[in-house]
Amino acid sequence: MRSYKEIARRISKIIVSPESAIGLMHGIMSVPTDIDYLAYGFIDTDSYRERQREKTRMIEAIRFGIFNNHHFTKTIQIVIENFNRHVPENKQNAIYSKTVASVAGRTLTNSIIAGKLATAIVQRSSALVSIRGGVIGNALLAGGMAERRIYTSERLSQNNPTIYNLLRDHNYDLLYFLVEPALNPFFDALNVRRKYGQRAFEKIIDMVEKELHAKR
Repeated sequence: MRSYKEIARRISKIIVSPESAIGLMHGIMSVPTDIDYLAYGFIDTDSYRERQREKTRMIEAIRFGIFNNHHFTKTIQIVIENFNRHVPENKQNAIYSKTVASVAGRTLTNSIIAGKLATAIVQRSSALVSIRGGVIGNALLAGGMAERRIYTSERLSQNNPTIYNLLRDHNYDLLYFLVEPALNPFFDALNVRRKYGQRAFEKIIDMVEKELHAKR
């Protein structure tokens, strides 16, 4: 697990400049990763039927526009709002007042952060097909991405069932594998809370506040 200071540094960087999270998203473009997931899917025969059901759900969601920008925005908002539920209100005031003129705009600030992150993710992920090129190669990698989506979502259900259920209610767990790299610092902080309690989580929040104060 990353150090508290590193988690806080990454969270503060995203709060100040959501677009900077794109630098954390190299995994989205990882061809070897997709091939690894595709290979693992072939040998994982025990979960074959469940994965086929998940692929069918994904096809239906794609048909109804799951990859539209506003769905990415809502996915990110759900994660950040869940994160904020555990941040004391006075700390939220201190953190978000560093990024907007009025503390009353906390909810608006969440929307702005989510919107900018979503735009960066959509722009990055929309380049996947054109960059990878080739009909056969794209079909192979699309299969790998499908497997990757399924296993990443399953991992979320085990590590953070609360967020998983919130996302699953809207089929947003289908987008999780694309937003995960950008939102990792928030998930890391929530995992600290789950493993070590609220006091440990608030240590990270204190560090976030200090990082933001240093950036002013």
